[in-house]
Amino acid sequence: MTSPHFVVIGECVADVVRADGAPDTVHPGGSPANVAYGLARLGEPVALLTELADDPYGRLIRAHLESAGVVLLREPSAVDGDGGPRTPSAVVRLDAAGRAHYTFDIGWTLPAVELPVPPGHLHIGSIAAVTEPGAAAVLELVERWRGRAVVSYDPNVRPALMGGHAEAVRRVERCVALSDLVKASDEDLGWLYPDRTPEEAARHWLGLGPATVAVTRGPAGAFALTADGHRAEAAARPVRVADTVGAGDAFTSALLHARRTGADLATALTRATTAATLTVTRPGATPPDTAELTAALRG
Repeated sequence: MTSPHFVVIGECVADVVRADGAPDTVHPGGSPANVAYGLARLGEPVALLTELADDPYGRLIRAHLESAGVVLLREPSAVDGDGGPRTPSAVVRLDAAGRAHYTFDIGWTLPAVELPVPPGHLHIGSIAAVTEPGAAAVLELVERWRGRAVVSYDPNVRPALMGGHAEAVRRVERCVALSDLVKASDEDLGWLYPDRTPEEAARHWLGLGPATVAVTRGPAGAFALTADGHRAEAAARPVRVADTVGAGDAFTSALLHARRTGADLATALTRATTAATLTVTRPGATPPDTAELTAALRG
């Protein structure tokens, strides 16, 4: 296969969205999968190293990813019907403001593997980066490619799956230290560092090694700090929110795409915030494509 610029490593999850007075709907999800999908929608060559089962959820997610041009680096596992592989899922309950709250049925067991293609940029995140036994394989790949590929990380904190707080912080900080660019939400940072402001937490992370830390703040927009002392901000546009599923992942995809194509930090933040804003206006993790994002930025 042609070597993609971006290789994303991490979980796929079938999001079973549940709201009062409405039937359940199933959307393809999983933070790393959403990032890969968003990058492909923006025209980036991207491959995804993940775990899927050959079951209804797995087939739904695979078709969704491939429709945008994402290349899957592993074939889905056969389902044996006796408690064997199954595609991870999450029940997503929406509150009155459209904010998502998750209950997970997920495992992450990625074995030690080598990437079949050399990445220019390696992105990791969420459950797969901190959940054993698969997290060890993820970090081994990052350590192997660090210095030869740009590394980015989004912790996308899920407290119910993080275990003890101190151990969770240790695992997240190890990933931060291996990365060139880190993106987090103010909610992520608030759980990891309850006694620090988002900016204090971001500066702490810069001290661990990344060149850039970007922080999303929902309707308050986003800011980013760099190791060489730069700071940039972007405002969020007021919109009617359908739900917040995938908004942070759309931000990450657009940020990585903008930085790769040479945008300065402030411009990249504006593009990323606009992508997230578009995503919250419709159900599920449905990030914009290039034409839609360009039109929104012009408008």
